[in-house]
Amino acid sequence: MPTHRSASADARRVAFASAVGTTVEWYDFFIYGTAAATVFGPQFFPQVSEVAGTLAAFATFGIGFIARPLGGVVMGHYGDRIGRKGMLVWALLLMGGATMGIGLLPTYATIGAWAPVLLVTLRFVQGFALGGEWSGAVLMSVFHQLSAGKSGRGPGSAAFAAGTVAGHCCASAAGGAAAMPTHSRTPGRSVAIRLIESPFKFGVDGAASLIQGPITRDARLPRWRPSRRR
Repeated sequence: MPTHRSASADARRVAFASAVGTTVEWYDFFIYGTAAATVFGPQFFPQVSEVAGTLAAFATFGIGFIARPLGGVVMGHYGDRIGRKGMLVWALLLMGGATMGIGLLPTYATIGAWAPVLLVTLRFVQGFALGGEWSGAVLMSVFHQLSAGKSGRGPGSAAFAAGTVAGHCCASAAGGAAAMPTHSRTPGRSVAIRLIESPFKFGVDGAASLIQGPITRDARLPRWRPSRRR
């Protein structure tokens, strides 16, 4: 049984890791917007006008927002069943792989129509990974705060939100010169691997029966019965 002091230390470590991981994920997600505005139009949609190519590039940017809820649902489901730490690592790997793939992706002049198809696919993976990472970071941070005897509110539980802002600022500061870099994901991945698993991994008080089939359980609607008037 962890002491209050060790639980507090774990909560601070998880809050820091959530901020770092979220910063890295949102940086990759937002830097795509810079690349869409400056690079992707002429490189992946040269068969249309310059304006239409830019609009098409921004349309691929929106694919990530469509994929985010799906990533949160799927990774949240398996996070409840097998642990959120593993899902966070997978999310970082997926985001890093997709970002590197976009940076190395051949253009339309090289592989033709496959270039925009692969671009959309990789952007979908980015959004899927971000949805899973962000929701998992929220739960990890809040649950560790609760385990440490705190209310689940305050700086520790807000670390993931600070990571969102930091990632946006980093992407804006990088500008077009660093659009879609093929950088390493070692810092974010190493932080996620060293995380302590959520204390509520298997449900409240270890009741594994509470989370059997989380998606189907949450989607199940209560039965409605008409009231009988006398």
